Amino acid sequence: MTAREGTAVDTLGPVDKVIPLTGLSGRTIPARLNRAGQGRRAVLLHGMLAQNVHWQPLLERIAHRWHCTMLELPLLDLRDEDCSVDGVTHLTHQFIDQHAPEPAVYLGSSFGGHVALRIALENPRRVSGLILAGAAGVGEKPIAGDMTMKPTREWIRERVGAMFYDRGKHIREEDVDRVYAELSDRERARAIIRLTRSSRREYMGDRLCEIKVPALIAWGRQDAITPPEAAHEFASRLPDARLVWFDECSHAPMFEHPAQFADAMLAFADELDRREGRV
Repeated sequence: MTAREGTAVDTLGPVDKVIPLTGLSGRTIPARLNRAGQGRRAVLLHGMLAQNVHWQPLLERIAHRWHCTMLELPLLDLRDEDCSVDGVTHLTHQFIDQHAPEPAVYLGSSFGGHVALRIALENPRRVSGLILAGAAGVGEKPIAGDMTMKPTREWIRERVGAMFYDRGKHIREEDVDRVYAELSDRERARAIIRLTRSSRREYMGDRLCEIKVPALIAWGRQDAITPPEAAHEFASRLPDARLVWFDECSHAPMFEHPAQFADAMLAFADELDRREGRV
């Protein structure tokens, strides 16, 4: 078993720390690094309104098989050229070089999926597989819309709720409070609009054929932000893809159905092991 094959050769203890990254602008960007688990390496990239803590329900179910490195960027605090797909990809490349250089499976959720695709295209030797969950890059709706005024709390609740099929069960008041506070700040509200527009401008569909690694497309059938048509496009254009659907699920399957998502990831690990002759 070697690091080149994308599997951790040792068991590292949990890590939670803030690290400095340098943006395209030259500014220092404080990012959070978390690590947990053991086994096959994975790098987890979150969506626009998410944090590393939102991976926890999934991590509890896969930590025995996956060694996960998580990058949390302050996306809504990015400005100028840093506040774009290019800017976030630049920061992610830097993070990989410094903190996750070994080949790994990249799990990208929503906006993080778009960045994962860019990493796979630009640095393929670092990517041994892809897992895309509600990924941006081929056809998503803007989660914040074109905000022209200070958002109300109910507007925020509606936008956060769009990420879930069962809103009553999964909307957390702390998330509504956090997003309301963030988007009440004019600069942060502008940042989410800029990031969304940057993602929508860069259509990835025509380049997916260049990504040769195995890919798992994990999608909610009722995704209200990246609709099922996007999942079908990923599955049809990526050369080595398999598609798994989650019923009664919207944009965050790893949070809304963590047990089923974990099963899909564990089965994907089994498949990669078989391909690499480990079983």
